[in-house]
Amino acid sequence: MAKITKEKTMSRTTKNLSELLATETPLLLPAAPDALSARLIERAGFTAASIGGFGLIGCRLGLPDLGLASFGEISSAVRDIATATSLPLVVDADDGYGDVKNVVRTVRTYETMGISAIVLEDQVSPKKCGHMSVERQIVPTEEAEAKLAAALNARSSINFAIIARTDARSVEGLESALERGRRYVAQGVDALFIEAPRSLDELRIIGKSFDVPLVVNAAEGGKTPVLSPDEYRELGFSIIFYPITLMLRTIGALTHTLAALRQGKFTDEGSLPDFQELTNIMGLNEWMEIDQKFGLRHGSKA
Repeated sequence: MAKITKEKTMSRTTKNLSELLATETPLLLPAAPDALSARLIERAGFTAASIGGFGLIGCRLGLPDLGLASFGEISSAVRDIATATSLPLVVDADDGYGDVKNVVRTVRTYETMGISAIVLEDQVSPKKCGHMSVERQIVPTEEAEAKLAAALNARSSINFAIIARTDARSVEGLESALERGRRYVAQGVDALFIEAPRSLDELRIIGKSFDVPLVVNAAEGGKTPVLSPDEYRELGFSIIFYPITLMLRTIGALTHTLAALRQGKFTDEGSLPDFQELTNIMGLNEWMEIDQKFGLRHGSKA
């Protein structure tokens, strides 16, 4: 089993963020809230995926993204998801889960896992989802810069990308977010994520203000306009997160199905996988090959 995990990790690190962007721009990153979702993203032909705190905490713990989960809980979930797919993964690392020492531990942990990139943000802990209608605070710029410097220094390879995120737009306005963005880019980060711009004009201003790869959150129902990949590219964005797309549709389908099942009925959801395809999605064939090759056959003749 160790060999299988190693092979998936090696495969996942063969393409770093720059190589992914050279292959696909904008880079489309659906968020995988669990391991099964990651398998489905891979089967659908995506070149990479993301793991966001909103979906992960919501699906694993049934909690809102308000900083209620520890690094141990989140990193354990990330490991489960990473083991289930060979796709390169971009992981939401919140604020690094503490001070600069914790940031270094976060970097080392995820780099060892074979994660391709992490996102570090500048909110005060406990952080909050950037699109929730709640009050949030940001740390002083110098503190965020120190965390980014620690993260960049801690990585063992430049192939492990550090993406800087600022939530200043929702706290101090767009100009503050742009200034923080410029200072974070000066630290040497690999990409920049200015969270929650409110309009096409704001997206256009952000896109024209930086030469590094820019991230945008296509959060349906959130604060930022949801556009097509081509429209985002024209505005200057090269990485698109889809943080709740799969989660929304899962909840919608489950709610609809359960309402019918409560009445003793099956709803018509259209084409569904049969049982054999379902087990194939979960890797049954691979595990049965291992069993056939190495497993003992009790009761058989020698």
